[in-house]
Amino acid sequence: MPDRRPNILLITTDQQRGDHLGIAGHPFLQTPNLDYLARSGSYFPRAYSECPSCVPARRTLLTGMSPVTQGMVGYKDYEPWNPPHTLAGLLSDAGYQSELIGKLHLFPYRKRYGFERLRWADATHPWGNVTNDYLDWLRNSGAVPLEAFGLNAALGHGVSVNSWVGRPNFLPEHLTHSFWCASQAIDFFQRRDPESPFFMYISFIDPHPPLTPPQAHYDRYVNLPLPAPVVGDWAPKFDGPEKGLDPNASILSLDAQTMRYCRAAYCGLINHVDDQIGRVLDALARSGMLDDTFVLFSSDHGEMLGDHNLFRKCHAYEGSARVPMLAKAPSWMKPTSSVKSSLPVGLQDIAPTLLDVAGISQPSAMTGRSLLPLIRGESVTWRDALHGEHSPCYGGIEGNQYLTDGTHKYIWHTTTGREQLFNLVDDPDELHDMARVKASEPALLKWRQRMIQQLSDRPEGFSDGQRLIPGRPHTPMVPVRV
Repeated sequence: MPDRRPNILLITTDQQRGDHLGIAGHPFLQTPNLDYLARSGSYFPRAYSECPSCVPARRTLLTGMSPVTQGMVGYKDYEPWNPPHTLAGLLSDAGYQSELIGKLHLFPYRKRYGFERLRWADATHPWGNVTNDYLDWLRNSGAVPLEAFGLNAALGHGVSVNSWVGRPNFLPEHLTHSFWCASQAIDFFQRRDPESPFFMYISFIDPHPPLTPPQAHYDRYVNLPLPAPVVGDWAPKFDGPEKGLDPNASILSLDAQTMRYCRAAYCGLINHVDDQIGRVLDALARSGMLDDTFVLFSSDHGEMLGDHNLFRKCHAYEGSARVPMLAKAPSWMKPTSSVKSSLPVGLQDIAPTLLDVAGISQPSAMTGRSLLPLIRGESVTWRDALHGEHSPCYGGIEGNQYLTDGTHKYIWHTTTGREQLFNLVDDPDELHDMARVKASEPALLKWRQRMIQQLSDRPEGFSDGQRLIPGRPHTPMVPVRV
C-alpha cells in the first residue's frame, strides 16, 4: 500500500455521446469544466462502452470485467447480481470511505454493492412503486405540489423517459436531479472522515431522456444552427420526415425543427451537468482537496440522436457506443499534462485504473487494463482491438458484435449475419459502409477473421473457429465464466 493515497472522484453521465464535449470539437456545446479536466489531464477520444445500454455497461464499469465475463451482454432489468468483486468494495476494504450519489441501476434496489453509503436516485420517476432519495427530497422541499403530480413529481412536463421530445423543464435548475447530485457531493465533502481517503461516485442521470433541461440551458441552444443528424448510405430509409411517430421510437425521421428542439435540449442537459461538475470541483478546491483527488469522467453509453435515422442506444455505431473519457491526476502523482491517447479503451478499464491509483492489486477476473501508465505518458503495449456487443433490444434493434482498433470498426449483426466496416479516420460519421464495396474485401476478410477468433469460445455458438454463424440465440444473460 502506498504511503500517500489520493481521494478518488468518479463521475459519469447517462447516455452522453463521445462527440458531445467542447474539447471533442462540438461547435456550440459549452463544457468548460470537463474541457479543463481533459486539457490539463488526459483525454481518450476512442473510448467505448462494451455493451451500450445502462445495466450491462454499469456492471462492466463497476467490476472491470467485459460483458461476457460479468454475465450480461444486453439490457435486462430486475436481474439480481452477486459479482465476485466491485470497485467500491475493493476500495472500501482498503480503507476508502465510499459513497454513491445518484444512479446505480442495479438490482436489488438499494443493495450497496460495496459502497458504505448510497444517496440513491436511479431516476426522476419511481421504478414501479419504489421511490428514491432525490424524489423524497423533491417532495419534501414543498416546491412541487403533491396533489398535482404525486409520485411522478419530476415528470410534470409530460415527456416520457425514453422520448425524443425536447423542451425546457418546468422545474428551476436548483430542483433538478443534476443539481441535487452536486449538492449531495458538496455536503459529503463537509462531513467526511478527514483521516480516510474517499471514493465518491457521482452518477448523473442526464442527458438521458426526458430531454428537459432548465429553461436557461435550453434557450442557449435552441436558436443555434446545431449540427443536423448524419445519415449513412446504408441507413434505414425514409421518404421524408414523418408525423405520428411514437415519441419513444428508436427508428425515426423528424422534421428539422423538431430535431433542433431535441438536439438543443440534449446539449442543454450536458451543459447543465457541466455546471454542476464545476460546483463540485470548486468545493474541492475551496476545501484544499482538489490536488489530492484523482478525477475520472465517462458515460455508460451514448445516444444515436437521429444519426442514421436512429434514436436511443444499444447500437455499435459511434453515436451509441462511443463515450467521453477523461482523467486528471494530482500533480504529486507525476501525470503528463494534455495527454491525448487514441488507443481503444473501454469502461472495463475504469476499475483497474482506479485500483492502480489507490495502490490495490487488480483481481485476476478483471479483463480491463489500467490507464495510469498512459496518463503518466508512458509507452505501453495495448490491446489490438476492443470488443463490444449488445443482444437484440426494444423489439427492433438487431443484436451486434463489434471490434475497433480506433481507426476502423467492424460490426457483425448476429441475427442476419450482415457485416459492416467503417474507416473511422476518413469517415468518422460512418457514412460509408466499406463492406458494400468490392475493393474492401481484403480488409473485410481480415476483420471477419478477428471476430471469428474473438467469438470462438462463446456458449451461444456464434463461431466454430472457421466461420461466423448467424441466427444463434443472443440473449442478455450468459453463463458467468469462472
